[in-house]
Amino acid sequence: VATAMKKVYGSHDPILVAQLRQMLEANHIACVTRNDFLMGAAGELPPTECWPEIWVLEEFQLDKARTLVDAFLQAVDPRARPWTCESCGERVEAPFSQCWRCGHERPPWQA
Repeated sequence: VATAMKKVYGSHDPILVAQLRQMLEANHIACVTRNDFLMGAAGELPPTECWPEIWVLEEFQLDKARTLVDAFLQAVDPRARPWTCESCGERVEAPFSQCWRCGHERPPWQA
């Protein structure tokens, strides 16, 4: 039974995405980077849809990958952590103070 790839992280910073991918691979998490060359399409497409993204190949590794990414980002900058929307459960990247799916504001304790 094949499992679907799952998105772990996306950012406007391709260097950070490359660092995170290397860290995941060093922890034996099979992953790929998507949208490596889409940054130039921003404007024609929504900018966040053009950001480089890391996807794990095996769904069972998703939680471990997210834990490692969150720990890495926390060490770099505590405010750089993704957050989970209380309203709809969507995982929202750190720079955003509002959920892209439902518009719910980021709670102050997740800032």
